[in-house]
Amino acid sequence: MTVTGIITAIIVGLIIGALGRLVVPGKQPIPIWLTIIIGIVAAFIGSFIAGALGFATGAGFHIGELILQVVVAALGVFLVSGMYGRRSVHR
Repeated sequence: MTVTGIITAIIVGLIIGALGRLVVPGKQPIPIWLTIIIGIVAAFIGSFIAGALGFATGAGFHIGELILQVVVAALGVFLVSGMYGRRSVHR
């Protein structure tokens, strides 16, 4: 993977993660770096699912693939924010 590929993955992850956070209602107590990681993972998983379902055929932009990526990111943000919020120590 090249430096350009890594930078592109971070930018796409940031966008997909941010869209995922917008879809989930309420405040999410997770840091931005975790949102980016969730977005990157969601982009890969969403692309894989879109390819398996036949939404992403050929090169270029596909709205079905983007919707799947955002749904996966929203699910990831929802799950991780629930776990991340419970990490606090109670005294």
